[in-house]
Amino acid sequence: MQLLFMGLFAALAVAADQITKYLTVANIPLEGHMDFIPGFLGLTHFRNDGAAWSMFEGQQWLFAIIFAAFTVAVILEFKKNFLGFTTFEHWCLAAIYAGGLGNMIDRVRLGYVVDMIQTEFMNFPIFNVADCFITCGCIALIFHLVFFNRGFWKDGKK
Repeated sequence: MQLLFMGLFAALAVAADQITKYLTVANIPLEGHMDFIPGFLGLTHFRNDGAAWSMFEGQQWLFAIIFAAFTVAVILEFKKNFLGFTTFEHWCLAAIYAGGLGNMIDRVRLGYVVDMIQTEFMNFPIFNVADCFITCGCIALIFHLVFFNRGFWKDGKK
């Protein structure tokens, strides 16, 4: 039952990502900008065919290979729990996977990822909702592994 809820969560996260990307493309011209919270957060329609800071630009095959490998690892983890992850850590994996899937849908469908969220109070790459799920899922997973799942680091769990 829990796996069903995680799948539903991931599907809703992908839907939220795709809807925000659709609304961005439909309402903001390419490289156009719209204030959301003036001086803090804006919306800028940007096409990104790389990763953050446009690293690995044009390397769509690399992102596809990484996502395929991550998909296999996630399936094995949910099926066999070979890493000894807790329920919370599985939720973190669901968030990370949903974000990766949202961006992979763009890469396959468009050849690039639609980014739109721009921080105006600091110099940071423009990102999207999928990136938020990936980042928050990774931070929560690492934090939980370091501070709450010390058994993960024992030799028997590796």
